[in-house]
This record gives sequence, structure tokens and C-alpha cells, in this order.
Amino acid sequence: MQPDLFAEDRSRLELDPGAFLLGGFALEEAAALLEGIEVVQAASPFRQMETPGGRSMSVAMTNCGPAGWTTSRRGYRYTDRDPETGALWPAMPKAFAEVARRAAAEAGYAAFEPDACLVNRYEPGARLSLHQDRDEVDKSAPIVSLSLGLPAVFLWGGQTRRERPRRLMLHHGDAVVWGGPSRLTFHGIDILASGDHAVTGPLRYNLTLRKAR
Repeated sequence: MQPDLFAEDRSRLELDPGAFLLGGFALEEAAALLEGIEVVQAASPFRQMETPGGRSMSVAMTNCGPAGWTTSRRGYRYTDRDPETGALWPAMPKAFAEVARRAAAEAGYAAFEPDACLVNRYEPGARLSLHQDRDEVDKSAPIVSLSLGLPAVFLWGGQTRRERPRRLMLHHGDAVVWGGPSRLTFHGIDILASGDHAVTGPLRYNLTLRKAR
């Protein structure tokens, strides 16, 4: 694994205009966030969704909040209900929204009110290819990403897929916030290396909070 290219100062690192890494921002709330994940997955279990092209994603996913992001042969979309259970997505835990609001404000985005939280679970070997978050109606709001568990290499690209992404390590409790001119930046997660985290064992979790509608 390549070393962290941004190791000099992780407390509030500007990646691009409108995009910031907030190192350790959610550490104090990490236990509450993990408890919230357990509540969410008990109502809407993790599953490996299918892409429109018919490929099974290596990352297991679920959602909480009024809107949940899904993918299938029908395409990418937000839904009110879990397509597997038919029930409304579980309510967003209070800690998720509170940490996301604070992280957004720290990055310069006041009054962020997320209505969607995609919860990803990574096992060793899982990855998330470069992509843009572009299925949201409201693109004026930022994206807030919270990392828990095993460290992972975050790929931070450009406004086109052709640009070579930069690489930086995300650790337990880190937050990344991007919006404004960086809102549609391509990003992803490289193949997760094996490890044993003191809190999550062999797993990494990611919370991606958005204003979808």
C-alpha cells in the first residue's frame, strides 16, 4: 500500500476547492455511529447490490433515512423503501445526522440537512471503483463521508474519469466533505487490505450522507 501522500496535516486538509479531509473528526462519536449501524442493518440487512450491467458489487450496502440509494438492472436510483423487504428504510440514527452536520459546517457548508445515508461494509478484497455522486436532485448540498474500522486508500480524482486519482489513507474516525466546485469529483476506494481493527475486526464501514431530494 502506498504511503499517505497527505500525511503532513490531516486535521483540516483541503483536497481541492470545496473539498476537505477532516482527520479524526468523528472519533469521539465512533461508538455511537457503530451502534447506529447495528440498528440499521437489523432492519435492512447488508446486501451486495447488482449494477445495471449485471455485476455484483464487492461492497455490501444498506441505507437509512427518507431516501435510500439502490442499484439493480433497472439502474441507479433513490427509493423510499427497501426493495428487498418492502418496508421504509430505517430512520437515520441521530448521531449520523449530527456528525454530518458538524463536518459539513467545519468544511464551510452551513445548514446541511441530509435525507439519505448509504452505509457500506467492506471486507478484505472489496473496492469501490471511481464514480461520481450524481443521482441526487439537490447537488447544491455537499457529500459527507465518515470512515470507521480498517484503514483504506481513498482515490480522489478529477472532473473526468481520465484524470489520474490521488491516493490518501482514510482512518477510523476520519471525515471527508466535498461540494461546490468539487461536488462531482470522481472518487473511490482501492482494494481493502486485510487487517484486524481493534473495534471492527476485519471490516471497514463507511457512511455517506447526502441531500438527495
